[in-house]
Amino acid sequence: MCWNATADLTAGTVITAVGIVCVARVRRARDLPIAALPLLLGAHRLVEAAVWHAGGGCGPATTAWLVIALPVLPVWVPLGVLLAAAPALRRRLLAPAAAGARTAAVLAYRLATRTAVAEIRGHTLGYGVNVPWMPLVLAGHLFATLGALLLSGDRWLRLLAAVLGVGALACSALWRLEFASTWCAFAAVASLLVLGWVQCPRPGAPVT
Repeated sequence: MCWNATADLTAGTVITAVGIVCVARVRRARDLPIAALPLLLGAHRLVEAAVWHAGGGCGPATTAWLVIALPVLPVWVPLGVLLAAAPALRRRLLAPAAAGARTAAVLAYRLATRTAVAEIRGHTLGYGVNVPWMPLVLAGHLFATLGALLLSGDRWLRLLAAVLGVGALACSALWRLEFASTWCAFAAVASLLVLGWVQCPRPGAPVT
């Protein structure tokens, strides 16, 4: 979990290195968004290390962390899955992509018009941003990210969804007030699964 700046810095460095390998090994251009997901998750951990060093607050690092977690991920993940999916599966992936776009729009607006604050709470960070209809927005976020992975038709991505889903439930149960901070605690496992996905042969990929 996100215990301190050193843990975030170490995890971020390792996950970013995995992301570089994923991007280097990708075989199809349309797989790049998913292959680059570990880079995004690694950057997220590194940004949180900066939040720790800043002592929380409402500085640029806090804003950057929330931008990645809230509006970026619900757009990035479903669009990446949509691009990588077989043509026959793309129609059913439009729903999570649309949900992600709507959710991201709401969250981006709130981040632009409200002050977001990070607070150190023992061995984790809590992030505060005033979001209306939070249960509905959270449902949209999860449907866009986990829903897209589950509907992808790919066993690696479905496994990724399962791991992240279990992680979300565990973090929510253990750290209800720090759910956002601990959401990426499973980023290392997720990155390894993306690496497995990148290396798995798929139709249309060049043979090397």
